[in-house]
Amino acid sequence: MKNKSRIFENIVHGIFLILGLITVGCVLLITVYLIVSGIPAIREIGIFNFLFGKKWASTAATPSYGILPFIMTSVYGTAGAIVLGVPVGFLTAVYLAKLAPKKVKAVVETAVKLLAGIPSVVYGLVGMLVLVPAIKSIFGIPDGASLFAAIIVLAVMILPSIISVSMTALESVPNEYEDASLALGATPVETYFKVSVPAAKSGIAAAVVLGVGRAIGEAMAVMMVSGNAANMPSIFKSVRFLTTAVASEMSYSSGLQRQALFSIALVLFLFIMLINAALNFFLKHDKEK
Repeated sequence: MKNKSRIFENIVHGIFLILGLITVGCVLLITVYLIVSGIPAIREIGIFNFLFGKKWASTAATPSYGILPFIMTSVYGTAGAIVLGVPVGFLTAVYLAKLAPKKVKAVVETAVKLLAGIPSVVYGLVGMLVLVPAIKSIFGIPDGASLFAAIIVLAVMILPSIISVSMTALESVPNEYEDASLALGATPVETYFKVSVPAAKSGIAAAVVLGVGRAIGEAMAVMMVSGNAANMPSIFKSVRFLTTAVASEMSYSSGLQRQALFSIALVLFLFIMLINAALNFFLKHDKEK
């Protein structure tokens, strides 16, 4: 029996190892492919002209391949979505994990799961038909398709990730932590925010990273509400994100234009890698303290 158990454990261990190596291999293959496909265009255009050029006109007689408008739009759009979405998602997670009655929690959890399952094109369609005309009417501007509309849509789209992961982290905090705080005279709300939240901060940080990843990587919904014009970002101006730049032109691109789109994908990939690395650094730094 012991030999059979060991053989079974070794087989399972081997399967998990192979799956883990496949995952790492996929990431490495994607990285190598983006580098090989993206570097030639950067060399030909020039890294400074590519990253800091303010004009993108890939189909003009004299083409320009500056992606600074896309970079700044992605940064502003993601930052705006995080500013709006993270506080709402975090506070909702605390309420559901610690304060909400069971019936309310069940209803809201179901709604959150439904939000997570809605395709991004549906978010974009609702935003295009409802949000964009509302922004146009409320603010009296010629066109409601803008950076502001994209920020609102992205903020709604990242809520399910932030709420669900933060809830899981908060619910995994040992009850002894909260009992000790309550025994020392702290109120329940003080306990949740001063004991439970700090204890679950790594999970909450992971939730924020997932939200950032979805906000940066979203294309279809953003394309439908942002106007998809290669302008420098302004809150009520039509803009184009890094993701929408790739999605909107890849179908008819060729030559240097196609290579430049792969270079944009490489820049986007590096953005996400840097965000993850920075977060891991700060989390490790806090643990060492």
